[in-house]
Parts: sequence; C-alpha cells; structure tokens
Amino acid sequence: MEISYNKLWHLLIDKGIKKSELSGMCHMSNSTLAKLSKNQPVKRVVLEKICDELGCKVDDIMEIRD
Repeated sequence: MEISYNKLWHLLIDKGIKKSELSGMCHMSNSTLAKLSKNQPVKRVVLEKICDELGCKVDDIMEIRD
C-alpha cells in the first residue's frame, strides 16, 4: 500500500496556505512536515490536528492506494 497526501497539498493551495503556515498552525515538527512531503506515514494525531485546523476530514487530505 502507498500513502498519498496530494489532496492535502491541493487543499492548501485552494485555501492559500503555505506548508510552513500549516506546520505552525498544527504545531508540527519539520521532520513531520518532511514525512508528509515524502508521502511517508505519520501519526494519526497529526492527521487529526491538520483536519481540525483545515475544517476537513482525513479523506480530504490523504488517500491510500493499493
């Protein structure tokens, strides 16, 4: 299985939010942001923080491909 956060990046563009701004909003480390950028797994709590800040669901920011 492969994780893709492309939906997150498109959502940020639509909302006019930079990756660094998202990092600050969610209080996430640079290493976590790097993992997201590389489509690597991150903790569920991080995804929940992102969704809370952006007012969306997990399905809106990521997808898992077979």
